[in-house]
Amino acid sequence: MSLFSESDQKSQPLAYRMRPRTLAEYIGQDAIIGKGRLLRRAIQADQLSSVIFYGPPGTGKTTLARVIANTTKRHFSTLNAVLSGVKELREEIEAARERAQFYQKGTILFIDEVHRWNKSQQDALLPWVENGTVILIGATTQNPFFEVNAALVSRSRIFQLTSLNEVDLHTIAIQALGDKERGYGAWDVQFETGALEHLVKVADGDARSLLNALQLAVETSGEAFPPPEGSTISITFDAAQESIQKKAVLYDKEGDYHYDVISAFIKSIRGSDPDAALYWMARMVNAGEDPKYIFRRMLISASEDVGLADPHALAIVQAAADAFDRIGLPEGRFHLTQAALYLATTAKSNSTMGFFDALRVVEEESQSEVPNHLRDANRDAKGFGHGKGYLYPHAYSDHWVAQQYLPSSLSGRVFYQPSSQGWEAGVSLQVKQRREEQLEAVVDDAFVENLTYSPGDTGREQWVRRTAGERSAMLRRVRDELFKGVESKRHDRILILNAGHGLLVWEAYRRTPEGLVVAQVKSNEERDYIDHYASSFGELERPQVMVGPPAEALQRIEEGLLFETIMARNLFSRAKEEGRLIPLLRSRLAPNAHILLAESVPALGSRLSHFVPDDLRQLFMTAEVALYEEATNALTNWHSEDLADLFEADGFSVTWRTIEMTEERRMSGAEVAHYLERSYLPALEKAGMSFDREALLRAARQALTARALGWQVHLLFLDAHLP
Repeated sequence: MSLFSESDQKSQPLAYRMRPRTLAEYIGQDAIIGKGRLLRRAIQADQLSSVIFYGPPGTGKTTLARVIANTTKRHFSTLNAVLSGVKELREEIEAARERAQFYQKGTILFIDEVHRWNKSQQDALLPWVENGTVILIGATTQNPFFEVNAALVSRSRIFQLTSLNEVDLHTIAIQALGDKERGYGAWDVQFETGALEHLVKVADGDARSLLNALQLAVETSGEAFPPPEGSTISITFDAAQESIQKKAVLYDKEGDYHYDVISAFIKSIRGSDPDAALYWMARMVNAGEDPKYIFRRMLISASEDVGLADPHALAIVQAAADAFDRIGLPEGRFHLTQAALYLATTAKSNSTMGFFDALRVVEEESQSEVPNHLRDANRDAKGFGHGKGYLYPHAYSDHWVAQQYLPSSLSGRVFYQPSSQGWEAGVSLQVKQRREEQLEAVVDDAFVENLTYSPGDTGREQWVRRTAGERSAMLRRVRDELFKGVESKRHDRILILNAGHGLLVWEAYRRTPEGLVVAQVKSNEERDYIDHYASSFGELERPQVMVGPPAEALQRIEEGLLFETIMARNLFSRAKEEGRLIPLLRSRLAPNAHILLAESVPALGSRLSHFVPDDLRQLFMTAEVALYEEATNALTNWHSEDLADLFEADGFSVTWRTIEMTEERRMSGAEVAHYLERSYLPALEKAGMSFDREALLRAARQALTARALGWQVHLLFLDAHLP
């Protein structure tokens, strides 16, 4: 028997009697069935392909199928997935094949509640849809992308029907009240003020619910129904309320609305809207949702959406969940509410999502070896040197020391992005600064020095830089001391020369959010590190980075661009030869601007001779005369006052100060041999000293690798400005 039998219509519910028969009678869903829409054109042309109608109850899915049944020239068959199975489907398919073969007549098969069929039942339908034996119209209240086989979905067009608005519902009510054949047009139905509006509002987008309530209100408001035609039927507000009373909550714990409402709840928490959070939670509790499920989702949100902005959130939600387990309903609703309100009103951070960035790297990239210094020294230290070189953080000030913890191939990779909210805001700056110090220190530490005695050799310069102590704890002190002299405004422009891997760049960037930071670096590698850190910023906000020598960079900067601060670290490592930079610096200074320099003075720092026993000291000191004290050596033939004099000679007012720092250093036997063979030993040979090469290397390794070396560093901080 057809689902749409018209027999004994007067005994049918009003909602059934009033189902539209044509597109002209169909109300609502203009987005899919309005004039000019694809579905309307397909129905009118009788060229419908397989479709699935998806939407809440009462939105017109079955009604739309009825309209199609009334307009198509094809045979229209119906099955209800709740009542029918594969047997009934096979019967319909066989009948459709016979119609096509003997009568050249196509078949439209309407399956209501199609999501109720399991996979095998849906698979039985698939080949007949695919070969065109039937045109499928499926109706479901569940998301077809989850509840209907993907193959069936891919061969159908999905149309989503939405809840009707109040204007549509009001129109449907008026239509029913005015229809003499199917509705109540034979009587004068009158509503007390607000009564009809109440029915429309409480129906909440469901036409079936509205018409059922309207039928109850009309047919119970007189002494008997039906009264004589033309009689007046008066419906009071109280009668309207009693007719619809409390609408059944639209909530299926296994369906879309279950997931939609919990999604709305969590998104309200994430959006810090406590009112919306309470509303959606009330919807769930009222519908009988398991409070433990709500607590589970809040526990997830406490880490996903709040995270380290408020580390207490997780403990508070867990405590509320534990209290609920002890108390239960109804009083346990207070604990649900407290947890939801806390999450909705506290600071938010999703920095825990950094784990998934790390996971993606693990899944997509080849697995890197654990760095040797991080390996377990308890098992393989003796045989393989595992753990050698590890710096124990608790042995250093602030219980922290810069060293590399990521594999070398991932050096500089950022996964954790601290937010500026709540507790996390307090650690954000420290995390970023330590990351910057660590990157600078680790990269400096990764140099493989090629030490030679030839004048001007770059490897030799790296040795002097190494002895100047540009690593680890010193970096923080250099940065902090330099920025003591900066009274920057938010819109200032700062130029960082010899910027390295960005130690000074990021502090300048933080201080000038509406200004400009320009950085000069020596290599593409240094530029790439800065660009990597800046990739999360807007294009206009990022520091501008130039690769090349400082003098060249100063000349390439946009003409007329001046800076309130020019800052550099070890820009004048060959001070007496680099005075030519000073006029270029002057040309880029804005009025009242300052040049701030941090320079290591290698001639005044520690030397290896300070750490070897007496029987070796004289030999080492002889080598160091050549390495550090030759007048022709531009790296070591200057002191603090020499650099100050160069600026004063160019008209600058100069103030300067020096700081002595001691850095704990550890050297491996390979490093000691490397340094001696490439620098000290050639210097001794040039000086005509006689020594046993192997014995000297053995003694030096024993003296320098058995302990931490308290390496002294002499730092010059210079502030120059035009009077």
